[in-house]
Formats: sequence, structure tokens, C-alpha cells
Amino acid sequence: MAFRATILTLYPEMFPGHLGHSLAGRALERGQWSLDAVQIRDFAEDKHRTVDDTPAGGGAGMVLRADILGRAIDHVSGDDARPRLLMSPRGRPLSQARVREIAAGPGAVIVCGRFEGVDQRVIDARALEEVSIGDYILSGGEPAALTLLDAVVRILPGVMGNALSGVHESFEGGLLEHPHYTRPQVFEEREIPAVLTSGNHGAIERWRRAEAERLTRERRPDLLSQPHLSQPVTK
Repeated sequence: MAFRATILTLYPEMFPGHLGHSLAGRALERGQWSLDAVQIRDFAEDKHRTVDDTPAGGGAGMVLRADILGRAIDHVSGDDARPRLLMSPRGRPLSQARVREIAAGPGAVIVCGRFEGVDQRVIDARALEEVSIGDYILSGGEPAALTLLDAVVRILPGVMGNALSGVHESFEGGLLEHPHYTRPQVFEEREIPAVLTSGNHGAIERWRRAEAERLTRERRPDLLSQPHLSQPVTK
């Protein structure tokens, strides 16, 4: 069964966005995954289709109402097994491991927040999993949802032409990815490392592993303490 993504948003015209192109776009055309963008305002009951209100207790901004979002979630998901995700800067950071878990399932219902936030009661009542793509604030959840789906769709079976393309990427083995090189042999007096043209595949793999470890130590030392490293890190 194809992976099925349903987006709840105030801006459905933002989808599929860049996911309508390249690998994801071709996979969408082939039916390897599907995407529905649903307008949250369709579940408002007043003539102005109001979806937000002032925050209880005072403060700046507006809050997305629980009753309206609850109706929207119930309409699109019912009792299906897809996880319900809320793109939120206070959520757990999205990891490649979580991306793989989502990709292995039937799809996802993704809520794109706006305004100051979402009423906590609907988050609790509909068991929304808050997901963050980084320690920064966006104007809404739509770019974050596109990023999450980009990460998921590319690893769905048959989407990448060469399945091995995703094996040695950053975060797949708990390390950042090693450097890449291709022709020309010399670029502005910089040569391709000799080991990569040696034909010694064992030496090439050792070099790539060592470079991945070096870059990880320099740029993301926090990753080295994670238990999901596929091999011990070389000292």
C-alpha cells in the first residue's frame, strides 16, 4: 500500500511545493505515495471561517482553536494507524531514525501550526506527536512539513534509483557523511585524494570511515555519544 500523507494547513496551496519535482515528484506521479492538503478553515462553523482566538490568560498573538482542529483531525484520520504529527519548534528533534520509522508505516497526518501556537487540549486529546526540524522559528509549520516529507519520501522503496545511495549518508550510521569527489582529477591545484583512485576498496572504506569520524568530531561531537553508532568510533 502506498504511503499516504495528509496535511492539515491554512495554506493548502503550498503543497506539494518542491515535492512535486525530481524524485519525490516522479514517485508521486507513479503512485508510490499520495498527498492530500486539507484546509483547516473548512471545519470552522462561523461565516468568517474563524480558526483562532486570543490566548487564555492574555498575551500576544492568537491560538489555533482546539474544537476546529479536532474536527479536522477526526475527518481526515478517523481510526487509521497513521501517526499524527504536529510541526512545532518545541517538539522532539526529527532524526533519521524517526524518519525511517515513519517511512515504514502507512503514512502520516501532519498538522501545520500557525499563529502563537495550538491549543494544548487538542494536542493531548488527539495524541499529536510534536516534531521539530531545528532550533529556530518559522512563520508556520508548512515548510517543516515539506522538509519532513522530503526526508521520508526519498527512502520509500523504489523512489531512489540506487537504493545504496541512502546507505552512506549523514546520520544513517550515526556519523556525518564523508567527503565526496569526482572529475576533474585536479581542480585549482587541488587533487582527488590518491586513495580514492587506488582501486583498493578496503583502503577506500577505511578512509571514508576515518573522514566521517573526523568530521563528526569537529562538527557534531554530540553524535558520538549516541548508542546507534553502527561501529565503535576510531580514536
